[in-house]
Amino acid sequence: MSGRLLRLVCTAAVAAGAVLAPLPAAAAPEPEPREERSVAELLTDLQRLYRQAEQATETYNATAEKLKEKRAEVSRLDAALSKARLSLHDSRGAAGRLARQQYQSSTEISPYVRLLLARDPQHALEQGHVISRLAQGRAETVGRLTGTEHRADELARKARKALDDRLTLAARQKKDRDAVRQKLAGVEELLASLTAEQLTGLAEFEEKGVEKAQRELTTSGALGEGERKPSKEGEAALRYARRQLGKPYEWGAEGPRTYDCSGLTSQAWTRAGTPIPRTSQEQWARLPKVPLTDLRPGDLVIYFPEATHVAMYVGNGQVIEAPRTGEKVKVSPIASHPLLGAVRPDDDGQAPATEATYAPALSGS
Repeated sequence: MSGRLLRLVCTAAVAAGAVLAPLPAAAAPEPEPREERSVAELLTDLQRLYRQAEQATETYNATAEKLKEKRAEVSRLDAALSKARLSLHDSRGAAGRLARQQYQSSTEISPYVRLLLARDPQHALEQGHVISRLAQGRAETVGRLTGTEHRADELARKARKALDDRLTLAARQKKDRDAVRQKLAGVEELLASLTAEQLTGLAEFEEKGVEKAQRELTTSGALGEGERKPSKEGEAALRYARRQLGKPYEWGAEGPRTYDCSGLTSQAWTRAGTPIPRTSQEQWARLPKVPLTDLRPGDLVIYFPEATHVAMYVGNGQVIEAPRTGEKVKVSPIASHPLLGAVRPDDDGQAPATEATYAPALSGS
């Protein structure tokens, strides 16, 4: 039994993170007769389910990233609000002291009357200047109190909204998580329904499809001529990705023990000193695009029309990827999935490409 076949079989047990418990012999129902499907049809169904699961995973990742940002915003606003309330407490204390002073001096003679009755008018004028400065200080204290109150009210409003947004995102994250589990349950169900012979045929048929697509891509000249050297950052990202080879795929994971596809690429480039978006869709949307003819090691290769899968280019038509549930981080042919295009996190001003120059369609994709 091939290693790929073993992975397909194991996927049935781990896809949704659960083990199927066998039914007691007496309770096992008779299998209903059904129409046999061809290997090509089975592969089409399987790849569709994997693709849906990966799309749901990237949606989950995007929500998780937004939730992380919102939690940081709530923490920042809470700290600012606490500081504003402390300042407000101090300002109110100063205002209270002013009020007491005003009350205690309310029966005193007016400073203007004292000026008229003074034996030394110049001294009285100097006293008047001091009184004016005190009055100005009181006005500034009252102004600070008013401004601090407004700021505290505004921060409280923003903190309440940020908290509401965080609760909304948390509910959406749970919904997205359930969607991923549902898609993976579909993969598990399909694989569990197949015979050993069907699994063998499925693995062989998929491998032949990848070999054909890879051969067509490399002989077409779509990858350009000669090998380019990676940038300093690209080489660092590639070294990190290579160290993760053999680690299991896990949806929603970004290391250090397990990864999904964009978790691997985002962590590799972050460790190289160039933070990039978390999801494959955002990597495709926000990073500079490069034509496949200009690919260099470290560039990111994006797959499927919805940009739901990403891998890192190694060179010689190969990529490092975290493929899918049940498999491990590995080196794969660049044409293992239908190509959308490529992006370069450390763009050096090269002319952008809007789409792939070659997009092979694998059998069943």
